[in-house]
Amino acid sequence: MEEPGSIRPGGRTARVRAAVLRAAGDALAEHGFARLDLTDVARRAEVGKTTVYRRWGTVTGLVADLLTDMAEQSLPRARTGSLEGDLRANARLVRRTLTDPRQGALFHAIIAAAACDARTAAALHRFYDTRIREWAPCVEEAIDRGELPKGTDAHEVVRAVSAPLYYRMLASGDPLDEASADRAAKAAVLAARAGAYVKAG
Repeated sequence: MEEPGSIRPGGRTARVRAAVLRAAGDALAEHGFARLDLTDVARRAEVGKTTVYRRWGTVTGLVADLLTDMAEQSLPRARTGSLEGDLRANARLVRRTLTDPRQGALFHAIIAAAACDARTAAALHRFYDTRIREWAPCVEEAIDRGELPKGTDAHEVVRAVSAPLYYRMLASGDPLDEASADRAAKAAVLAARAGAYVKAG
C-alpha cells in the first residue's frame, strides 16, 4: 500500500506537493515533530488544509513523503575513480547535510520522532536504504578493481562511513568538521581492505 502523498504527481499537483513538503520541512526544523501540525503546514504552504488532510491524512504520512522526497533529491554518488575518494565524498556530503542549519535540525527532529513512532521509523529506514543503495556501487566497483576482498558487504562499508558522523551529531557532541568526515572515510576503507566487512559464510 502506498504511503499518503507518495504518488508522484505532475503539474499543479506537483507544485502543491513541493510547497507542502517545503513547509513541512521548515516547520519540523523550527519546532520538531511533536509540534508539527497539518493545518499549520497548509497555512505555510498557502494551500487549503483540506488538500493537505486529503492527500497526507496524518503527520506521519506527511513525514514519510518528506523523507521520500529528500531521498529522491539527494545528490548522486561521486565517481572519483578510487574507493577512498568516493567514500570521502560521501562522508563530506553527510557532514554538510548534518551541519546545515535547516537540514541538520530537520534530521534531528525526524530521528527523535522515529525513536517513538513506528511509521516515522519505517520511513526513515526507507530513506537510508535508498541512500545506501545509491552509494553501494562505489564499493562494488572497488571489489571489481581488486581494491577490496571478494565478498565485502558494500552496504556495511557505506554504513561505516556515516555512523561516526551521526554519533558526533546525536551522542558525543564532538565537532563535526571536515577532518572528522575524512577520518571516517579513511577508517572505513582501511577496515574494508583488512576484510572487516567480508560476509560470513
